Amino acid sequence: MKLFDLSLSTPYLSLDPIFYHEVSTTPLRNPRLVSVNAEAAKMLGLDPEKLSARELEELLNGTRLLPGSRPYAMCYAGHQFGYYVPRLGDGRAINLGVVGGWNLQLKGSGQTLYSRQGDGRAVLRSSIREYLMSEAMHGLGIPTSRALALIGSDEKVAREKWEKGAIVLRMAPSWIRFGSFEYFFHTNRHRELESLADFLIAESFPHLIGAEDAYIKMYAEIVKRTAEMIAHWQSVGFNHGVMNTDNMSAIGITIDYGPFAFMDTFESGYICNHTDTQGRYSYDNQPRIGYWNLERFAHALSPLIPHEKLQRELERYGTYFTTKLMELLRAKLGLDTPHDNDGDLLRTLFTVMENGRIDMTPFFRTLSRYDGKREPLLALSLAPNQLNEWLDRYDERLVTNTSSIDERHERMLRTNPKYVLKNYMLQEAIDQAENDNFSLVNDLLMLAQSPYDEHMLFERYSLPTPLNLKNLKLSCSS
Repeated sequence: MKLFDLSLSTPYLSLDPIFYHEVSTTPLRNPRLVSVNAEAAKMLGLDPEKLSARELEELLNGTRLLPGSRPYAMCYAGHQFGYYVPRLGDGRAINLGVVGGWNLQLKGSGQTLYSRQGDGRAVLRSSIREYLMSEAMHGLGIPTSRALALIGSDEKVAREKWEKGAIVLRMAPSWIRFGSFEYFFHTNRHRELESLADFLIAESFPHLIGAEDAYIKMYAEIVKRTAEMIAHWQSVGFNHGVMNTDNMSAIGITIDYGPFAFMDTFESGYICNHTDTQGRYSYDNQPRIGYWNLERFAHALSPLIPHEKLQRELERYGTYFTTKLMELLRAKLGLDTPHDNDGDLLRTLFTVMENGRIDMTPFFRTLSRYDGKREPLLALSLAPNQLNEWLDRYDERLVTNTSSIDERHERMLRTNPKYVLKNYMLQEAIDQAENDNFSLVNDLLMLAQSPYDEHMLFERYSLPTPLNLKNLKLSCSS
């Protein structure tokens, strides 16, 4: 199928107009295609071989609409850094419609009713980051929004400096957020709150349509999905950076990639967002913030669901999170059966990694080939004696495995990625793209989509981050 053979629907516009504002896009000057994601194209039923750069530029730049499209921005509120903001909304994102279960959205396509003092734009820097990271998270098996394509331009956009404007076409099964419900709760619009819950069930939880206690069952699933999503984040050293309730998906997927980071060396209190001066959204706080955000969500649902039922489901969050995290971490260590002392073994390992300033990704990848020879692992640590002691315990634990060494290695190599997109890698791609060289963007897209494979031409990206490139801090504008 060709691009403009797609036909969109806009079911969200069946809701009361208070939910959205229909808006026109504002095209960029001299747009040019930076990258197209063939995998995402196939998910929409498109033939990647029939996608023309000109048509993609027209679609992303908003100068040509797909059949059935009625562009609109969504209204929502949210708690930002712990403080409630009564109205936010899509300030620089415009929804095009739905096809094949995917809600298409342009980010950076101009001002909307909810832009407040913003320009409605995105810059090439932040757009490359979101485009690549959404695909990298999918490659790691983490629930996430996706991205179809990215354009740059000659449009000048003011941030900390003048930058080039860009637009990314991102996709999600739903763009409804915790903050969407908060808006209608805090404005005492309980009829609209119920309409939104019904819409979300129809869109993303169709098995609950007509079910008894459908609303509490929906909330229960969101609690579980959110807990397990954050467990995935923790297992790979991912720091989201800005877990405001308006950035939390109501279907438990990772959205709104801003000042994120994969840690260069393991640091439990790592903060990737330099705007976050109190460390509210640090790596080790993410599980707690997930619970806090779900509390806010429960409060917003309270006109529809008795408090005690909401609280009962919320209290399962910790069990869901811990169970999933232990499952993921046992897999990373190649442990094929659970043991009571695994929690202590893992806690000790993370302490050893932090004390030794160990880069998490190459460590677990090297461990995936561990056969008793310790030198490759010890070389990754600044505290090798502590690591050596932990390996003694690990060797003892491996004796209880039922699988062979080769089977363990094979499983671990499918579990521990060789490549994650660290910020220094993304910055290299951004620097080149600023000069209209988009080759590294596409190379990193390939690594993002096959992070467990061997890519000999990019071996350097599998090594610990060079010292002078570690811990690049970012702001919310990123």
